[in-house]
Amino acid sequence: MKVGILTGGGDCPGLNAVIRAVTKSLIGYGQCEVLGIADGFEGLMAPQPQAWPLRWDDVSGILHRGGTILGTSNSANPLKDAATLAQVQANVQALGLKVVVAIGGDGTMSLAHGVAQATGMHCVGVPKTIDNDIAHCERSFGFDTAVATVTEALHRVESTANSHHRVMIVETMGRHAGWLALEAGLAGGADVILLPEMDYDVSTIAATCRRREERQRYTIICIGEGAKQSGADQTVQARVEGSPDPVRLGGVGHVLREQLQPYLKSEVRTTVLGHVQRGGDPTPYDRVLATRYGHKAAQLVLAGQFGQMVTLQNGHIGSVPIAQVANTQRKVPLDHELLVMARDIGICLGERAAG
Repeated sequence: MKVGILTGGGDCPGLNAVIRAVTKSLIGYGQCEVLGIADGFEGLMAPQPQAWPLRWDDVSGILHRGGTILGTSNSANPLKDAATLAQVQANVQALGLKVVVAIGGDGTMSLAHGVAQATGMHCVGVPKTIDNDIAHCERSFGFDTAVATVTEALHRVESTANSHHRVMIVETMGRHAGWLALEAGLAGGADVILLPEMDYDVSTIAATCRRREERQRYTIICIGEGAKQSGADQTVQARVEGSPDPVRLGGVGHVLREQLQPYLKSEVRTTVLGHVQRGGDPTPYDRVLATRYGHKAAQLVLAGQFGQMVTLQNGHIGSVPIAQVANTQRKVPLDHELLVMARDIGICLGERAAG
């Protein structure tokens, strides 16, 4: 059996660990031939397929490395027209692929599902995103590493905020889901945590900052890039035409700084962490989780259970139909225990005070 592997969407710590586990499992136990596809779906959209054999030695020594040895793309859209779909189908046939293991987030899963429906290509999915927003999956690999990175940034920002008696805003990634801002904000000791799921009230945040001006003399705010003021639109940094997900959020930290400064004596500064959250080596937790996901993906391939995405639910590795994951996102429930806890320990979530 010939099996292709591609990594789609933004890069993410742990991708190489998945590639390693899938490849070694398929070669060692399935006697399969494995091909690495270049740059996500772009490798299957090219006039000539961009792919090469992955051997045992090719994936040895990459467990700890960040990024992806295959390359990736978050703008490739194999569903953009009939000609592109036909090219993808022709390339899959030319390579002799029985199945493609697609490693990516909800966007990649949506593309994989669409291509499979349109061309008959078999797919197995592996959930990847630092945003932790994939439906029916309680933990995507890469998320733990991103939380650790943001937590360290918050810790470093706190010392300078304390020294200068400032309000420091740290903007995280996460798109329309607040998991990254929430968990990193809790781990990093943020005084205010603002999420896309909960519109914020500027006067409430300002009141928290003023109270801290009188006591601690500094405030740390962790805000997800998709957060917004009540009645306002999300802050869009750019639009990428032709991309399956053309909207790029970002800049709400600067918006909040301008909103807060008139209400405060303290100077307000903003740090946008950006792509530093995606980079670097995966944490030990993500290395193990990614390896578990890759191994399970190989098992699904060998069992002929196509159209499934590997998942983690209730602490157990399993799978769900890719169709249930496509075109949907997992957001922070408003009654989530971490939100209840945050309120109980005095963290401001930006909610307008009752009455």
